[in-house]
Amino acid sequence: MYDSVIFDHDGVLTTLVDLSLLHDATWDAFDELGVTDPDPDHVERMVIHVTPADVHAVAGAYDLDPETLFRVRDEIASAAQKEAVNDGRKVPYDDFDAIRRIDAPMGIVSSNQQATIDYVLDHLDATDLFGTAYGREPSMTSLHRKKPEPYYIERAMSDLGVNSPLFVGDSDSDIVAARAAGVDSAFIRRGHRADHTPSPDPTHEIGGLDDLLDIDGVPVAGGPSLTDEETTQ
Repeated sequence: MYDSVIFDHDGVLTTLVDLSLLHDATWDAFDELGVTDPDPDHVERMVIHVTPADVHAVAGAYDLDPETLFRVRDEIASAAQKEAVNDGRKVPYDDFDAIRRIDAPMGIVSSNQQATIDYVLDHLDATDLFGTAYGREPSMTSLHRKKPEPYYIERAMSDLGVNSPLFVGDSDSDIVAARAAGVDSAFIRRGHRADHTPSPDPTHEIGGLDDLLDIDGVPVAGGPSLTDEETTQ
């Protein structure tokens, strides 16, 4: 029996933003720092999947402080995502309410910004659903701690006081982080992962959050989920 469920956020609970939004935010970050004509390759390196080496290399090309570059990049990207939440470009998936039936502590561990996660949960009036919710702090340190490292999963487990959570994610780094933390994983096959073969193999694979309720060991209020046919009998 799982004693809790911890979720990745983007692509699991809420829809992904269009990548162009993050590109524009990164261009704006360079402009904010006085770099009006950055190399497009440098911009690309700072959009997603950013590593400490990326930040140091790009910052060095323009004599910028790496910490400052990353902080400004994160703050502007977060502001852009908050705007997307407000105007309906970033929304909860249609099956979001299925998790309300989970009869166990729940948490969030995301590689998005902490400010973004906090804003989304407040906007959805869903803060009370989760006993803890981690995003990244806007610092270079967070790049060493984010998934596939287990750091934030382990912190969430400590916060919730649990030992055997199920971690639900949509990427290889989610599965690797769960394995490193010594916990089971569920790979959710949203539309953007339709053709993806997860590696390493997750413990479970689901098509949506409704399927999560049918996994043996996930505590569900009222017992296992019922099909429409069963509810009419």
